[in-house]
Amino acid sequence: MSKARRDSRRANWKLTAPGLVECPQCHEQMRPHHVCPECGYYDGKEVVKTEEE
Repeated sequence: MSKARRDSRRANWKLTAPGLVECPQCHEQMRPHHVCPECGYYDGKEVVKTEEE
């Protein structure tokens, strides 16, 4: 296999940053379709209890 063909294949080995959305409860950045790590809410309901500091 030539260097050009090998390098053409490797051109697709890049990483993409995960898409982030704003949490409607605390307005922090979070992954879509996941529980917010800051406030513990998902779909308007508290699903994980968070400790108040």
